[in-house]
Parts: sequence; structure tokens; C-alpha cells
Amino acid sequence: MVKRLLPGVADPRHHAFWERQALVAESGVVAGTPGLRAPACLGVERDDDGITLRTAYTSPVAWAPEALAAALGRFGACSVAEPAWAALDVLRDRLTTVKGRGGWRALTHAGLASAAIEALWMRRESALAVLDRLPRVPTHGDAHPVNLLGREGDDVIAIDWEQFGLGPAGFDLGYLLLATDAPLEDLLAAHGGEAADRGAVRCGAVLVAGFTGVSRAAWALGQAIPGDHVERLDRLSGIVDEAVSHAS
Repeated sequence: MVKRLLPGVADPRHHAFWERQALVAESGVVAGTPGLRAPACLGVERDDDGITLRTAYTSPVAWAPEALAAALGRFGACSVAEPAWAALDVLRDRLTTVKGRGGWRALTHAGLASAAIEALWMRRESALAVLDRLPRVPTHGDAHPVNLLGREGDDVIAIDWEQFGLGPAGFDLGYLLLATDAPLEDLLAAHGGEAADRGAVRCGAVLVAGFTGVSRAAWALGQAIPGDHVERLDRLSGIVDEAVSHAS
């Protein structure tokens, strides 16, 4: 697999730092981690115009959402040293961008902003503070099934580690929740972990899923091809309600 990386965001702690995928590959930081790991790095070539990244081809396999949740649980429970170029605060970065684009006003103008959605936006700083207090664990940063492709035993070979870093417990599970139809309770049960940590995982997953899902719907209203983000707002209502309670 060959990927060409072009210069972009230069802040090594920003979620969109342009070199991060290459640094993940050549450092080997997640080459052998349990649950989730990167494909083998076959070469990183830098030139004046960018970076060419070569990794082993990852054959896609079918994964049940619960199996992916279990893999994310094992990955989140492992010990990974935090590189100086790891993403520091993905959700805060993304909400800063959303605010700059007008927040969730598109939903209000379309008559789609419920009282809970409006409350969640107003409490975003409180929610981010809650996430700051959760345990920090290894996170892929974009745990969508399209990136969780291959299999090595019970472990997932994942691609696109652009947003890798240490993040709040439950972060990756929140992204997975948005991308599947599996109930939150089933994903949490499969994710596993110590009983004392399950509340933190649930809190992180719900807050990340709530803010990310609503932000995607607001963005989609301005797109020619909006996808299914707006339609998924109804399915998110319970998650948004719970996210508001965590942010209160």
C-alpha cells in the first residue's frame, strides 16, 4: 500500500498533523500492540514536496461490531508511551473548528435542533473538562470499520493512524458506536475491562459519540451529498440525552 502525504497542519499535537501517519509507521509504536495494530512499515521516503509511505497491504475481513469493540478494549488497556507528535486533544480541536463554522446553527435553521442538542452545545466546555478528567488511554482516533480492516488472530490490523494519540477512555468506542447499528450496551459489554473503569469508558464513549454525531449532521446539511448523518440524529437521541447528563 502506497500513500502520499502532503504538507498541511504543522502543529505536532493537532489532530490533523500532516506527518503523523508516517511517524506512526516508522516508529513502530503500534506495530505489536494488543487488540489493534498497524500494518508493517515497508518504507518512509521524505522529499521537498511531502512523504511517501509504504505499508504492507491489509486484506479486508468481515468483523462483527462486538468483536471490534473487544479489540478496542484490549488496545485501550495496553501501555503505550506518548510520543511528542501524538494527537493531544482530538475532540477539542474538532469542536474549535465546528465553532468557527457557526456551531450547530444549521440544525437550528432546519428545525432539527432538539432541546437536548442545544443544551449539549451550550455545555461543551463542561463536557471537555469531564473528558480531561478521564483516564488517558491509547486511541486510534478514527475507529470506523473502514479503517479496522485486517485480522491477525483476534487482533485488528488498522489503517489510517493520522489521529493516533492518548485520549480519554471510551474515545474509540464512541466512534465505533456512530458507525454501527449495535446497541451501546452490547459494545460496552464486549469492550470489557475492569469494573471500576467501565463507567469512565461509557462516559467517554457517550460524550464523544454525542458531540461527533451531531457535528457531522450539522456539517452534512451544507453538503451536496450529505450521507446518512442527518438521518442518524433520531438514533442518537438517547446518546445525546445521556451526554447532556454527563456534561451537567
